Amino acid sequence: MSVEAKRLVDARAAYPNLEDGHPYDEVLFEVQVAAERSASIGKADIGALMLWKRLNLSTPWTRDLNNMPDRDVRKITSTAVELARDPAVIAPDAAEAARIALLELPGCRHGQAIASTILTAGAPNRMAVYDERAVHGLDELGHPDPQGKYSSYMTIVCSLLDVVHREHDTSWLARDIDKALYIIGAPERNRDS
Repeated sequence: MSVEAKRLVDARAAYPNLEDGHPYDEVLFEVQVAAERSASIGKADIGALMLWKRLNLSTPWTRDLNNMPDRDVRKITSTAVELARDPAVIAPDAAEAARIALLELPGCRHGQAIASTILTAGAPNRMAVYDERAVHGLDELGHPDPQGKYSSYMTIVCSLLDVVHREHDTSWLARDIDKALYIIGAPERNRDS
């Protein structure tokens, strides 16, 4: 197994899992289940996802989102989820199309963290969460910074996924790569805790 694949496998194994009794991802899993049933993500789901991401919700975008009718939020996220799940389109291109669809949604106009979290909840078999720790993890592995572009991030995630599929385990998803990157990208002081 290559050094890169081994680092990913070891880091993924270090990620706290629901199956092992760690409740951190419970909220994400609950939103994924709800999104699977409804094919959309509503305001309450987004609020839950932001709790999961530990974001400050006293911001102008949260007020704007809260003032939108849930049916409008679901219409936007339904389109994005459909695009993200489209099996006829490679994951990075699906990520780009879905990301563009989310530009109408407050909180998704700038940056990738919120949009990628929504897309990962809506299409957990294809998408991955983009955040600072994952980008730092890419840097630790010697990959280029995706420069704030979700499709570029997903291109790298998919290439890492190909490596893991070839060398270790074909059951991994893009989300497994982002979990590994999250661990690899942890600040030095937190890596051993």
